[in-house]
Amino acid sequence: MSRANFLEFGISAGNGRGLDKMFIADVPSRATSTVADLFDEPFVRVDPWLGLGFNLAMNKKIVLVLIVLFGTGWNSFAQTNSTPGAPTAGIVAATKKFLATLDDTQRGKVVFEFKDEAQRKRWSNLPTAIFKRQGLRMGDLTKPQRDAVLAVLAAALSPQGYEKVLQIVEADESLRKSSGETMFGQEQYYVSFLGQPSTTEPWMIQFGGHHLGLNVTLAGEQRTLAPSHTGAQPAIYELEGKTVRPLGRETDKAFALLSSLNEAQRKQAILDFQMRDLVLGPGRDGQTIQPEGVKGAALTEKQREMLLDLAGEWTGILHEAVAKVKMDEMRKTIAETWFAWSGPTEKGSAAYFRIQGPTVIIEYAPQRLGGDATKHIHTIYRDPTNDYGVKWWKR
Repeated sequence: MSRANFLEFGISAGNGRGLDKMFIADVPSRATSTVADLFDEPFVRVDPWLGLGFNLAMNKKIVLVLIVLFGTGWNSFAQTNSTPGAPTAGIVAATKKFLATLDDTQRGKVVFEFKDEAQRKRWSNLPTAIFKRQGLRMGDLTKPQRDAVLAVLAAALSPQGYEKVLQIVEADESLRKSSGETMFGQEQYYVSFLGQPSTTEPWMIQFGGHHLGLNVTLAGEQRTLAPSHTGAQPAIYELEGKTVRPLGRETDKAFALLSSLNEAQRKQAILDFQMRDLVLGPGRDGQTIQPEGVKGAALTEKQREMLLDLAGEWTGILHEAVAKVKMDEMRKTIAETWFAWSGPTEKGSAAYFRIQGPTVIIEYAPQRLGGDATKHIHTIYRDPTNDYGVKWWKR
């Protein structure tokens, strides 16, 4: 939807910085896959790179009217939600459209050789002032170029995953405003590509900045997010009168799983030492860790489903069809998948947890830097057998 469309609808411009602000607060707890599903519930939508915001409690009829009035452009959020499991061709088209907005110098900065191992591993959760990234910085792009980057992300990710990314970015913008530090904020995120966008040959999308490092490797219709970092600071904040928790579902589902364990299971799951940070975070490619905690074989069927549902908060960042393939893979080895906990067990407290199986490692680690550890969270998602999709292209 264009800026003119918003203004014609009677929605005022935001801060006038010309940065797109498309961000969802009060996101439904379940993933949505259709336009009708999405608008069953009220929501607030604002985008971190648009100087616009709106607050509507929409029902299906209003949505249909808006679609008729404004159209369903390929960059619209509604269209993104109507195409779960979008084929690679759609991601390729969105990426080529973005690249077409760039001049030769910009294209030279954003596209790397697929075999460039240095760039492949050049990602971090640290702010740009501490960790130097390459690619194109969002703050250096024009509005149409930023829109095109968002379209690439919307095409590559699930609706739920896309919203999580926007919420993480908005959290960092909130941190910039509260701290006054210019190394934080929505302008300090970078986009880059390894290889040329293709429906047959392997290539990679990288998008990241402070507390975000997305690495999406594509090989035909196969895709993986491993390894990727999602985090937030603050992990809870207010926007448009709504409370936003970028990692809220992960947190709540983990405590629910822990609460479901009986005394014997808890004794196995809860570690007798304190974890302070991620073990296999950025810069730890190729490393491993000894499995700990309670094994899936010792869980009930319901608890196994809860464990898979928790892991789905990471696997589900990619589109539904791709996430299902990964979930089916994990389901086959659920008996060999471990759940470990470190720290307090009271709901709402700052505690570390880990999910580890033959093809997945997930860590969640609250950070004490900045005071309240519940408001500063790091997480990592890895596949020890297929980080960067190596089994699809590396010989």
